[in-house]
Amino acid sequence: MATELTRNRWLATGFWPTALASLIALCVLAPIASLLLSALSSANTQWAHLSRFVIPDAALTTLLLLTGVGVVVAMLGTGAAWLVTAFKFPGRQLLVWALLLPLAVPTYVVAYSYLDLLHPIGPLQSLIRAVLGYSSPREFRLPDARSLPGAILILGSVLYPYVYLSARHMFLTQPANLIEAARGLGHGPFSLFFRVALPMARPAVVVGTTLALLETLNDVGASEFLGLQTLTVAIYTTWITRSDLAGAAHIALIMLILVLSLISIERYARRQQRFTNTDQSRTMQPRQLPCWQGLAACLFCLLPVLAGFVIPVLHLSWQASLRLNQTGTVSNILQQAASNTVLVALAVTVCTVTSGLVLAWAARTWSTRRAVTLGQRLARTAAVGYALPGTVLAIGLLTPFALLDSAINHGRQWLSLVTPGLWLLGTMTGLVLACTLRLLAVASGSLEAGFARIPIALDQLARSLGQSPLGVLFRVDLPLLRPALCAAALLVFVETMKELPITLLLRPLGVETLATWLYGEAARGTYEEGSIAALLIVLVSILPVILLTRTHSTVKKSQR
Repeated sequence: MATELTRNRWLATGFWPTALASLIALCVLAPIASLLLSALSSANTQWAHLSRFVIPDAALTTLLLLTGVGVVVAMLGTGAAWLVTAFKFPGRQLLVWALLLPLAVPTYVVAYSYLDLLHPIGPLQSLIRAVLGYSSPREFRLPDARSLPGAILILGSVLYPYVYLSARHMFLTQPANLIEAARGLGHGPFSLFFRVALPMARPAVVVGTTLALLETLNDVGASEFLGLQTLTVAIYTTWITRSDLAGAAHIALIMLILVLSLISIERYARRQQRFTNTDQSRTMQPRQLPCWQGLAACLFCLLPVLAGFVIPVLHLSWQASLRLNQTGTVSNILQQAASNTVLVALAVTVCTVTSGLVLAWAARTWSTRRAVTLGQRLARTAAVGYALPGTVLAIGLLTPFALLDSAINHGRQWLSLVTPGLWLLGTMTGLVLACTLRLLAVASGSLEAGFARIPIALDQLARSLGQSPLGVLFRVDLPLLRPALCAAALLVFVETMKELPITLLLRPLGVETLATWLYGEAARGTYEEGSIAALLIVLVSILPVILLTRTHSTVKKSQR
């Protein structure tokens, strides 16, 4: 009887976190439903035009871009992860964490930097012509960076760390006995990698590659800077240039199918991971490479770091210093853009971490029972927003925001407040809500991991001592969740500062952020203060990478 009463009490206390989590999950699903309704309610003539003139070229370009980026990130990330894990060579200790640095540079910032650096009259080509004795670009010029191969190389040099992280973790945890047995059977370094290590790490490589491809789909700035008409760029131009919401919804649904396909591949790769570590006490120990092989390994790992981080950051720093020497100060518009960026990032951080805490709390509440993990399902549903490209999410939110604005205005009229207005659509509030839905998975995932480290017995003990569910959360869980809360807040803050697609589509008129200011500079072909905005974004974005490298080093020491 007492057990049944206790079970009923826990069921009753799980109502509010589950109700709040359900509301958040419905908000995440709203843009997807809106896209479906917008596409189904539009005229067939729009679909005929898009399917004939827009979607085929954009889809082909997107698929070619995804294929090329996938190959590049898989080769760079897996190769670098294997080299720094399995071998010792000059610079290895530095490269282990330096290979993560490109994560701090948004793709559109790198594309912006290389467009200026590789311009026909830019510093690099001018220097080459001066050395070779040529006087004009007509006599000598490098291949144009505004091309599909250029975009593949630039995006691949920035996104390979997703594969590097997952593959290195898998290589670090591979049992030493399997590696030693393969070496004892006569397998050399190449045979050992392709026949033993790579098959075991294949699921991790697929997962990392999928994340990189999702980031490629989300990108709008780099693709447009580099002259590619991808599906993401097509959505943006269809809505902004042609004001065709239904057409943008049609293209967004095509992108949604691509996203679901990538997620399905990733889930399939996880299900196929069936390897068991039979020797938990020992992991693979790196071997010393001969001199020339060690130099080759160092060069292979160093090139993506140079291309994805060092060269762009040095170029931006040089351009920013030139600009500051000329003017002596930063313009008022750029200062206002920086202020807007910080305010939006702070607001999104508060909303996202709070919502993520609710989702993690719901999952925690339901994990105390043997019933179906409803809280975990709600958390997974809410995490769908991060898989949606920013342009797709923004287009999907236009109709719900318009309906909510209309409902609010009708309510104000009923209350005799006759001043109508826009409360979500084209306002800072709508921008904050959209970014919150996009980044909700980042916060909820971090906080769920933090809750998993807190023994459930502590919550049950507090409840038995008379604490309410909120009392348990505030007096027991939150003090223990402080590291996870700080990590989630930092990640959300930085991701918001880098966010470009949602900000471009939903920001208020006349409001600039650092990302949109940089986008405008590149669109106008000017590289004056854009370098300062890009450098500010990189300097802030490097903070979570430093946190990641410290976590990576801690994991490595614990495995030793």
